[in-house]
Amino acid sequence: MLFDTHVHLNVHQFDEDRKEVITRAKEAGVTHMVVVGFDHETIPKAIELAEENEHMYAAIGWHPVDAIDLTEKELAWIEELAEHPKVVAIGEMGLDYHWDKSPKDIQKEVFRKQIALAKRVKLPIIIHNREATEDIIRILEEENAHEVGGIMHCYNDSVTYVEKCLAMNFYISLGGPVTFKNATLPKEVAKIVPADKLLIETDCPFLAPHPNRGKRNEPAYVSLVAEKIAELRNVSYDELCQQTTENAKRLFQING
Repeated sequence: MLFDTHVHLNVHQFDEDRKEVITRAKEAGVTHMVVVGFDHETIPKAIELAEENEHMYAAIGWHPVDAIDLTEKELAWIEELAEHPKVVAIGEMGLDYHWDKSPKDIQKEVFRKQIALAKRVKLPIIIHNREATEDIIRILEEENAHEVGGIMHCYNDSVTYVEKCLAMNFYISLGGPVTFKNATLPKEVAKIVPADKLLIETDCPFLAPHPNRGKRNEPAYVSLVAEKIAELRNVSYDELCQQTTENAKRLFQING
């Protein structure tokens, strides 16, 4: 029983073999997935996949790299789609200071607007953070994001910020980097996150875990993430899978 809380099966990298990828995930023990839509093209596809697959759900939001492209019309569109019964979160949203397509002030504005939207529709949020931790935490605090909580997606920051995230009602989700030989931060985080606040993900097709690093990632590989975290926490694989699945279902309010 594995719950991959962040997949992008809605992107073109899976156009040739999407059904086969989903089958391999099931064979690997992946029972639930959340497909994350992040722009005008991938949002409808996320919902479509959730409708077609029983234990697949959708998260919808606007990626910070493309914040400059978000209009009020599209924001209203996201809010309308959020009423769909298989939409379980708003996001991914946040800040990305690595790329310079969208100015920081616009990213921050769009981030705040999406937090407000999530509070209106009463859904948790999924946070994308790249080189912007201080600003993200400040905005989450200022916007009272604790009211909906959510996920710090693919957490790759120091243990210093974990307590602040937990205090704001956020879960910590770890992906492929926790398996990388030279990645010390996610390994440290994996050891200290409270059991009831830990989630796992692939972020496929990106960040494939060892030994598939550099290849296209897919949901089946979340088992490799789970194996590594179980080893780091000195718990059984089955216990880690059960705990993280229970956590995800609790956050997303999923029964079954």
